[in-house]
Amino acid sequence: MQRRRLPALLLAAVLGAPAAATPAKGPAAHLELTPCRISDQQGLRSVAARCGRLAVAENPDAPAGRRLELAVAVVPAIATRAAPDPLFLLAGGPGQGARAAFAAHLDAFAGVRRERDLVLVDQRGTGDSNRLDCDFPEDSWEAGDLPPAELARLARDCLAQLPGQPAFYTTSVAVGDLDAVRAALGYERINLFGASYGTRVAQHYARRFPEHVRTLTLDAVAHPQLVLGPAIALEAQRALDAIFARCAADPACAQRFPDPGGQFRALLARLRRAPVSLRLPDPVTGAERDLEVGAGHLVIMARMLSYSGFGAALLPLVIDEAQARGNLVPLAAQALLIANQFEGAFALGMHNSVVCSEDAAHYADDFDRAALEQSYLGSTLYDGLVALCAVWPRGPVDPDLHAPLRSDIPVLLLSGEADPVTPPAYATAAAAAFSRHRHLVLAGQGHGQIGATCVQRVLRAFIAAGDVAGLDTRCADEIRPRPFFLSFAGPPP
Repeated sequence: MQRRRLPALLLAAVLGAPAAATPAKGPAAHLELTPCRISDQQGLRSVAARCGRLAVAENPDAPAGRRLELAVAVVPAIATRAAPDPLFLLAGGPGQGARAAFAAHLDAFAGVRRERDLVLVDQRGTGDSNRLDCDFPEDSWEAGDLPPAELARLARDCLAQLPGQPAFYTTSVAVGDLDAVRAALGYERINLFGASYGTRVAQHYARRFPEHVRTLTLDAVAHPQLVLGPAIALEAQRALDAIFARCAADPACAQRFPDPGGQFRALLARLRRAPVSLRLPDPVTGAERDLEVGAGHLVIMARMLSYSGFGAALLPLVIDEAQARGNLVPLAAQALLIANQFEGAFALGMHNSVVCSEDAAHYADDFDRAALEQSYLGSTLYDGLVALCAVWPRGPVDPDLHAPLRSDIPVLLLSGEADPVTPPAYATAAAAAFSRHRHLVLAGQGHGQIGATCVQRVLRAFIAAGDVAGLDTRCADEIRPRPFFLSFAGPPP
């Protein structure tokens, strides 16, 4: 495997500073849109849209200075006469561009799109909005191969190559961009759908511009008080333990895999001592390739498979195949598929600007390091963030970014019971800020719930009504975890 991109996968779901940036005043610009197609990261799926570019000041306090262009796409409503309040889709990361992140998943919003436009804005520093990216060595960070000093050096090298001033790519500045796009498109009020880190953006936009928000939908919720970084490894371990516990409570899984947790720990220790060389067909190209399978491949495979119900159902089988049978090909193939799926999906420079400005300043020295080091991710990710953020410039952060929010905007919150990075407790904390809210927790599900048909129906009804009162969510009670794979032929009948 080329040593290049896996740290971005671990950072992708992680989710003071100078005074807050203030959007430039003056008349709203007009945004011209022309026919286009937007596609996913691999270019496998595309959708017709209308696209445009809106120039904004890189430093909002210096409107005459350097400018950047925000890439905007509007997927028009199917109705001849669209409702006046569109749905804005806000991507996760930090570091995902909305256009590529949602292009392959717009079917999930087909019900909403019957009456409303869908608006996708690549947040500054992502996608095609002056993307800030870094090229860190693959699979070294999470395996502990890169010491903090080396990460700091790589961060300095990255900073020297980035276009523009990375300090001005924070959430506090980005919500001003979002409102500029809203105004330029002529919308008075909008609905917001935020996924993962996008929930932070959505909540902060609602704090800054409440008069322009009709509804909020938050999927995989990061509440405002959350500091991204210290809890990542602990939540990942909690989710993995929960998967193994669910297997133990399932008679068929328990009989087939009596101790998946013990197998995982033994396999991780073994691969940390010595990687295993093997030859396998590349799962993407089919070409034969040589690979040294190390602890980093196991870590990234376990972490990313635990994000989805399907992946969680596969985990005990892949671990057993590697540890009990000595067959590491399925493990290696999953790691390669994950790396290919996320190749280029996250702008790591923008990610660093957000986390280092908004979260690193709140890292405490008295957290439970012993618990962190006992997790399968260990402390290397946290220590790496600390080292990286020591050299990364910090930008404008609103002083109330992490303050509790108080709002009467109606909000729908979506959680997966087994989410390894934004557990339901985070959404419960966020819900306390809203006088009108509904929180759905889907049994046994991972990170992100919009793929469920039930959730799509609820979302359409919520946005159509503009309120949670009377919302029929009974279908969510019928959702169950996927059964575990007992062989590669699939779950038992």
